[in-house]
Amino acid sequence: MEFSITLEGGKKAYLASDFHLGTPNDEASLERELKIISWLDQIKGDAQVLFLLGDIFDFWFEYRKVIPKGFIRFQGKIAELKDQGIEIHFFSGNHDMWMFDYFPSQLGIPVHHEPQEFVINGKTYFLGHGDGLGPGDKNYKRLKKIFRNRYCQKAFAFLHPSIGISIAQRWSRNSRITSSEHEETFHGENEHLLIYCRRKQQEKQHDFYIFGHRHLAMDLKVDDHSKYINLGEWVKSPHYAVISDQDVTLLKYEN
Repeated sequence: MEFSITLEGGKKAYLASDFHLGTPNDEASLERELKIISWLDQIKGDAQVLFLLGDIFDFWFEYRKVIPKGFIRFQGKIAELKDQGIEIHFFSGNHDMWMFDYFPSQLGIPVHHEPQEFVINGKTYFLGHGDGLGPGDKNYKRLKKIFRNRYCQKAFAFLHPSIGISIAQRWSRNSRITSSEHEETFHGENEHLLIYCRRKQQEKQHDFYIFGHRHLAMDLKVDDHSKYINLGEWVKSPHYAVISDQDVTLLKYEN
């Protein structure tokens, strides 16, 4: 499915990912949440579209009548932006892939579980979280199939929320974004998402490929006509991208 958007005069599209709200603890998460809200307040004056490209929450699972506790300030802010007429697209990531109908039904915000094509002011954009794309990471790709399986999701839903969320939080504490000892390494031409973009470009040309997941802000050349941009993360070094007219700028958020 392809989405078409025309930015009105002076309006922009903003993109961010990997907020990882909920990690490593409530205090640090709240501080980050307030920073994110400050950024949203800063951009709402000229934002026409907001893309949130996954791992917004460090864990999210929607039970039939229960959602994870917390993040109410963030949810309230995006509800406010939506009510003001800003178009918002949510993409699930590997940490929050179990998003179902809460955001669409309660906030009117679509949730995309696969990369999507957008045409914005005549330029083509291929957007997604980025997990499971490109070569390697076979263990995660197998695990993702299990996590995305609806029978496995139903089985997890039988757990009491206190038990299920506690299990997930223990798992999240071991993720790479929470480790102060872990630093992401740039792999140059061997970046797996860059390889993916170049392969994808052979199938169908896009002007921009924009992903999260890697936790490294990147602006790389795919070929003479295309770029791959990674949005980085907000736990250690907040970055975001802005689409203005027909170009994309990757920026670090300073507040």
